[in-house]
Amino acid sequence: MRAVFMGSAPLSCASFEVVSELCDLAAVVTQPDRPRGRSLKVCECAVKARASDRVVTVLTPERINAQASVEAIAALEPDVIVVVAYGQILRQPLLDLPRLGCINVHTSLLPTYRGAAPIQWAIANGETATGVTTMYMDAGMDTGDIILQDVVPIGPEQTAADLHDLLAVAGAELLKRTLEGLAAGNLPRIPQDDAAATRAPRLSKADGEVDWHRSAREIHSRVRGFNPWPGSVCRTPGGKRLKLWRVTHVDVAAEAAPGRVVALDDGHPVIATGKGGIRLLEVQPEGGKVMDGAAYVRGHALALGDQLE
Repeated sequence: MRAVFMGSAPLSCASFEVVSELCDLAAVVTQPDRPRGRSLKVCECAVKARASDRVVTVLTPERINAQASVEAIAALEPDVIVVVAYGQILRQPLLDLPRLGCINVHTSLLPTYRGAAPIQWAIANGETATGVTTMYMDAGMDTGDIILQDVVPIGPEQTAADLHDLLAVAGAELLKRTLEGLAAGNLPRIPQDDAAATRAPRLSKADGEVDWHRSAREIHSRVRGFNPWPGSVCRTPGGKRLKLWRVTHVDVAAEAAPGRVVALDDGHPVIATGKGGIRLLEVQPEGGKVMDGAAYVRGHALALGDQLE
C-alpha cells in the first residue's frame, strides 16, 4: 500500500513510524522550516527532523492546496494519505487523490472536541476521559466518518503535556490497526452525530488569564489544561505577572473575595476562588524561574490578605 504521510508536530512522530513500517512510503509532507523560540532560529519541524535521512521525498509546501502542491502529490500516486497534526487544512482536490481515501488521527473521541486543541480543552473542561479517533477525512473540520476509536483516561493531575505524550502513542497504535484493516478491506465507516459535536478551538494567550471567580476545581483543570501553553497567569498586588504551573484545589474555612490570599498551607499560599480555594504548589514570577509556592512567598513577600488579579 503506497502512502503519503502528512505531519509536522511532535504528536505526529509515533504515527510516522507506523506508516513507515506498514506502507510503501512515497513521501512525507511537513510544514516549512520556521523561526522558533526566543532566538527565532530557523528550525525544521519534528517530523522533518525524523524523516529527512529515511525518506527520499520530503515536501514542505507553504500552501498544500496550491495547484503545484496537488500536482506533486498526485504524481506520487498514493493509495492513501495519512494526516496527523499536519497544520494545514486539505481541500477537496487533495482529498480526492488517493483511491483508499485520506485518513486522519484525531486526539479526541469524535464528535466531541472537534478543532485544533482537543487535548487542552478536554482537561480544561474537567473531563476524566478522552481518546483517539481515526477517520476518513472530508472537507469539514474533523467531520469525516469515524473508523476506529480508543478511550484514554485522564488522570486527576495530568497536564496537557502529559496527555499529549500518551495520546501520541495511543493514536499510533490505533493507526496501525486502521492501516491493517484498510489493507484487508474490512474497516467500519460510521457517520458522526453532528448534534453531539463539541468544539476545541485554537488557544490564545487570553485563555490563560486566571479568573478567580471560577470555582477552584475549574481553575485547577484549566491550569492543567493550559500547561505548557498558553500557561495560566494572574497578577500580584504590585502588578507583576505570576504564572501558575502546578496547583491543587482545597476547601477554605470561610468565604473571601476571589483572588485573596486566605491561608498559608505548609507555607504554600491558598487563594480564594468563587468556590473553594487554590493552593499554589509551583509558580513562576515575572522574569524568574519556576519555584515552589512556599519559596515564592518567602522571597516575594506575599502575605495573608493580599489580592491577586
